Amino acid sequence: MTQVRCVVKGVFVTTGDTATVPLVVLADGNDRLLPIFIGIWEAVSINSALVKEVLPRPFTHDLFIDLCAKFSLMLRYLQIDSIEDGVYYAQIVMSSGLQDEYIDCRPSDGIALALRGDIPIFVEECVLASAGQKPTELPNMVDLLTFLQK
Repeated sequence: MTQVRCVVKGVFVTTGDTATVPLVVLADGNDRLLPIFIGIWEAVSINSALVKEVLPRPFTHDLFIDLCAKFSLMLRYLQIDSIEDGVYYAQIVMSSGLQDEYIDCRPSDGIALALRGDIPIFVEECVLASAGQKPTELPNMVDLLTFLQK
């Protein structure tokens, strides 16, 4: 199992004839992109973390980060470790002392937490090999903020 460190390239919306769907795009630094379709609220939360927006009231992901700090739990990294029938699976790795705990999570929630907790995001090479795309292969997308301002 080889893990590749990725970064969040951005949060976008793709529009088609029948639907408008938000997605987050991860980049591996080698011209490979991983688009992950997500919900609108997760898209807003991830985008908020990307632009370091401080809201007057915390999102659920902010609350989680605050709880971790209060109870001395350390976020270590996010790993996106598989894809089955178009569904991505991920785990947030946390520690309390010397023991690591692997907590199942949706990739979108894990990405929102990783950005807020300033922890790395890893994707299994086999996931990138099967679902990674070149920039020219991505669907037509518009940046989330641009879409919301329309």
